[in-house]
Amino acid sequence: MLHFKCQHTPPLNLIRTKPPPSPCGARLSSAVAVNGRPLVLLFSAAGSLLMANVRRSRPLTVSAAKSSQSTTTIDPPSDDNKIKGTLVLMKKNLLELIDLRASLIDGVHELLGKSVSLRLISAVNTDPGNGNQAKIGKPAYLENWITKFTPLTAEECAFEVNFDWDEKIGVPGAFIIRNEHGSEFYLKSLTLGNVPGEGKVHFDCNSWVYPADKYKKDRVFFTNKTYLSSETPVGLKKFREEELVTLRGDDVKKGELQKWDRVYDYAYYNDLGSPDKGEKYARPILGGSTEFPYPRRGRTGRPATKKDPNSESPLPLIESLFIYVPRDERFGHLKMSDLIAYALKSISQILKPDELATLLGHQKEFNSLEDVLKLYEGGIELPDGLMRFVSSTTPAETVKELFRTDGERLLKFPVPQVIKEDKSAWRTDEEFAREMLAGLNPVSIHRLQEFPPASKLDRNVYGDQTSKINKEHIADKLDGLSIDEAINKNKLFILDHHDSLMPYLERINKTDLVKGYASRTLLFLTNDGTLKPIAIELSLPHPGGVGCTSEVYTPSSQGVESHIWQLAKAYVAINDSGYHQLVSHWLRTHAVIEPVIIATNRQLSVLHPIHKLLHPHFRDTMNVNAVARQILINAGGVLENTVFPAKYSMEWSSVMYKNSWVFPEQALPKDLIKRGMAVEDSSASHGVRLLIEDYPYAADGLEIWSAIKTWVEEYCSFYFKTDEMVQKDSELQSWWKELREEGHGDKKDEPWWPKMQTVEELIESCTIIIWTASAYHAAINFGQYPYGGYPANRPSISRRFMPKEGTPEYEQLKNNPEKAFLETVTPQLQTLLGMASIEILSRHSADELYLGQRDSQEWTTDTKILQASENFRNKLKALEERVTKMNKDDKLKNRTGPVKMPYTLLYPTSDPGLTGKGIPNSVSI
Repeated sequence: MLHFKCQHTPPLNLIRTKPPPSPCGARLSSAVAVNGRPLVLLFSAAGSLLMANVRRSRPLTVSAAKSSQSTTTIDPPSDDNKIKGTLVLMKKNLLELIDLRASLIDGVHELLGKSVSLRLISAVNTDPGNGNQAKIGKPAYLENWITKFTPLTAEECAFEVNFDWDEKIGVPGAFIIRNEHGSEFYLKSLTLGNVPGEGKVHFDCNSWVYPADKYKKDRVFFTNKTYLSSETPVGLKKFREEELVTLRGDDVKKGELQKWDRVYDYAYYNDLGSPDKGEKYARPILGGSTEFPYPRRGRTGRPATKKDPNSESPLPLIESLFIYVPRDERFGHLKMSDLIAYALKSISQILKPDELATLLGHQKEFNSLEDVLKLYEGGIELPDGLMRFVSSTTPAETVKELFRTDGERLLKFPVPQVIKEDKSAWRTDEEFAREMLAGLNPVSIHRLQEFPPASKLDRNVYGDQTSKINKEHIADKLDGLSIDEAINKNKLFILDHHDSLMPYLERINKTDLVKGYASRTLLFLTNDGTLKPIAIELSLPHPGGVGCTSEVYTPSSQGVESHIWQLAKAYVAINDSGYHQLVSHWLRTHAVIEPVIIATNRQLSVLHPIHKLLHPHFRDTMNVNAVARQILINAGGVLENTVFPAKYSMEWSSVMYKNSWVFPEQALPKDLIKRGMAVEDSSASHGVRLLIEDYPYAADGLEIWSAIKTWVEEYCSFYFKTDEMVQKDSELQSWWKELREEGHGDKKDEPWWPKMQTVEELIESCTIIIWTASAYHAAINFGQYPYGGYPANRPSISRRFMPKEGTPEYEQLKNNPEKAFLETVTPQLQTLLGMASIEILSRHSADELYLGQRDSQEWTTDTKILQASENFRNKLKALEERVTKMNKDDKLKNRTGPVKMPYTLLYPTSDPGLTGKGIPNSVSI
C-alpha cells in the first residue's frame, strides 16, 4: 500500500474555484484562484481571454443545446433521501511538486461536466432481468473539486459525495469510480455514514485511479469485509473475478507496459546485462534453465537489446527510478526522494570508474586507519572536478545532504555504531566471532559435527576438498577437551565459505581487481558463552585443476604473525560480506518474495482473507527490486564494483538458489535446527533449545517468530475452520499452485513444497512469508551501515593474496601493517561507493510502517481479527522491553560485545533514519 504524509507549507495557494454565470457567447476554460483571489478564465466566441470572479458550490453538468454553442447549467440534487459519503484522495503530485498543467486541465473538465463519478454496487440484491447481476445505483459526483485547496505537496483531501438512496440496492458491497479528468489521483478511502439497515460502510482503496480512457473497464473497489471465494455475495462475484483478470493482464497486449497498466506478470532476470555496450557487460539470463534457476521478477515488457533478442534493454539512470511496476507498488514521494539520493550517491552509475579515478586524483588507497576515521570526523576533501560535476547535476539541498559540505568540499559520513564507543575493539577475536551471532550476517554459522570438516562438492569434478585443519592446529585451544569431547559437548562451530566459493574462485580471481580465497573458520564456545576463533583455513583451486591448496592460520598476538592473523580474519570477513549481500540478503529476501507478491495479486482477491493478511508485507518491494535491477545488481552496477564475486555476483546467487534454497527451511526454528544451532525440545518455550544460549539473533528472532505465528494462527483459524475449507478454496489453491509452478517455476518439482491441504500448512507458509519479508530482512539489512560503515570491520574486496615470507609485501606487513592491510582490502574508491550505498540502504524512511502496523485502522470489519491484531502489537511492544532488558544484562556478553554495541536489529519499531533497529512490515529498501 502507498502511504503519504506531508507537512510542507506551499508558497503558492492555487485553488480551483466556482465560476459565475458566463458572459454571453463565452465558453468556460478554467477556474483558478491565486493566493486566495478567485478568478475564472474564459474565452469568448471570438477567442479573447476574459476574467471574472467566481462563485460555485456544486459541480456543473453539460447538456447539449440545439445551437452551435453548448450551454452550462447547474443540476442541483435534492438533499432528500441521500446517502452521505466522504471520499479521501490525494491529487496528482510528482516528487512533491504539483502538476500545474494537470490541475488546470482537471479544472476545465470539472467545469465542462467531466467529473469524478461513483456508483454503488449492491452486495445483497441482484437484478433477475440482467442475468442476476448486482444492482447498481445511479451516478453520484464528487463535490467541490475545483474549490478544494490542493497544496504543493502530497496531502490528503476529503470530498463530499451524496448518493441517491435506492432501497433496491440494499447494503453496498462495492462501488464503481470513473475519472473523467485528465490526470490521475490517489484514492485512499470512501466512507458511507448512514446506510439504512447497516450504518457506516467503509471502503479501503489505497490505489491510483487514472483517467477512464486508460482503462478497458471502470475501476471497482470493495468494502473492507472479508469473503472466502465460495462466500462471495452473488452480485459481487462477477466484479471479483473481473478484477483478477485485469490484474493478471489477460486483456492487455504484450509489449511494454505503461504506468497506468495494473498488470502483475512474470519474467526471467533477463535485464541484468547490457550486451549492446559490449561483451564485458553481457550477463546470463537467470531463471528458466537448469544451469541458472532463479525466482521470477515482475514483467515490464521493455524491448529487447539489439545484440541479444532474449535480453531486455536497460533504462538510462534517471529513468530507472520510474521503471514499470504496477502503479500501486510504486514508492510514495518520501521513499522516492530517498532513492534519488541513493542513485546520486552511487557515483559509479553517474561516471565510468576510470573517470572517477581521475576526478579523485591518484590517491587510490587509504594510507592509514586514521585516514578512514577522517570520513566521519572531518571528511575527506574532494577534487574540484568531482564537486563541479556533482554540483552541476544535483539540486543544492541534495548536494548538502550528500556531502554535508557547508561550503567545504568534504565527503563526510555518520559514525558507524561499531566504532562509536571504541575505535579499536573491532580488531579483537571476540568481536570477530560475536558478529557471527549478533552482527550483519548471523545466519551462516553452523555447529561442527565432524572433524576435519568435510566437503559436499563432487569429488569427480573438484577432487578432494576436505579441510586441512588438523588436531595440531586446535588441540591446545579447547580448554582441555579433546576434539571429540568438544564436538559431543556442542563446543565447536564453523563459518564455512568453502564449498559455495570454490567452484567460482578461479574465475573470480581472474577479474581485474579480486584475489580471494575460499575459507573455513573454526570457533570454540567458551564457558562465558562467547566464541573464540581457533583456526582459519584459506584455500585456492589446485594449479593442476583438481583439489585445492590450503593454508591454516591460528591466533597470534605478537609480531608479524599477529598481522597475518588479522589479514586472515579480513579474508573471512570479505567472503562473509559477499555471501551476506548476494545470498542472505538479496536472494533470500528480495528475490524470493517478489513472486509471492505477483501470485497474490493475480490469484487472491482483495476480499480474500489471505490477501488482507499478506498485503502489508509487500509494500515497496517490487519497486525496490526493479530499481535494484537497473543500478545495483546489474552489469557494472554498485554490487559488482563493491563485492568480491564482481561480474559473477548474480550468477553465483543463482547457483546458491539452486543448491540451498528450500522454502520450509526459511522458518527460523527449522533453519536453526538445520544449522545445528538448536535442537528440538518440547519443554522449551518455542519448541527448540538454543545450543548457544546467548545467540542474540536467534534469541530475539524466536520471540518475533512466535509472535508472528500466533497472530497468523489466530487469523487463519478464524476463516478456515477445517482442512477441507483450505482444500476447496479455489483462489487459495490457484495462488499456491501458481507460486510454485510459475513464481518459483525452476523448483516446482521439489518434494519439499507444502501441499496446501491443511490449515497448519497454510499457517506455516504464511508465517514464513511474513517472517522473511519483515524480521529476517530487518536483521540482515539494517545493520549494514552500523557494522559495515567502517570498512576495516567488514571489507568486501581483497586485491592481493596473503603475503609470503621473502616478498616485498611481507616486509611491508612487518614494517607498516596498517598500510599493508589497507592495500589488501577494498580500495578507497570502492570503499566510498560501498559506504554511500549501505548508508542509504540502512535508513528508515519517514513513512515506514513497522511490523504489526497498518496504514488504515479499518482494514477489516471482523472485530475478533482486529482484537488479535491489537494483541500482536502489544506482544511486540513487550518484546521491545525484553530486548532493552537483555542488552543491559552483563552475563549476556554477546548482546553488546567489546564494541559496546547493543543488539537491536530485531527491536520492532524505530524512528526514521539510521538507527540500527526497527522491523518494517516489508522488504521496503
